[in-house]
Amino acid sequence: MSKDSTPAPNGALTIRVIAMPADANAAGDVFGGWVIAQMDLAAGIRASERARGRVVTAAINALSFKLPVKIGDTLELYTHVSKVGRTSMTIEVEAWAQRYLTHNKVKVTDADFVMVAVDDTGKPRTVPAE
Repeated sequence: MSKDSTPAPNGALTIRVIAMPADANAAGDVFGGWVIAQMDLAAGIRASERARGRVVTAAINALSFKLPVKIGDTLELYTHVSKVGRTSMTIEVEAWAQRYLTHNKVKVTDADFVMVAVDDTGKPRTVPAE
């Protein structure tokens, strides 16, 4: 929590992207699948940095939407490596929306992404020590 008791994002800012009309329905609400795709990209970036190579998504745990993302909002994805196993990693991803033309940010959703390090043939490989 920040000084003013407003929740703050957990993790490192990994992606910022603006929600465009093509990403939304007729009411201006952004499709959940688009948000999930952005979260998957962010998890992949963080995991590939940690694994020092190629990774694939194995699972997404318990994702539910708290608030909508609207056209014009800037979606911000924050990531944190919470667990590293032999070949897999758990990446915590938080999605926040900075509301259009304001400084107001709200948490939209969060989920744990399980990512697996793979070699050039797509077979699991050991995640290197830090």
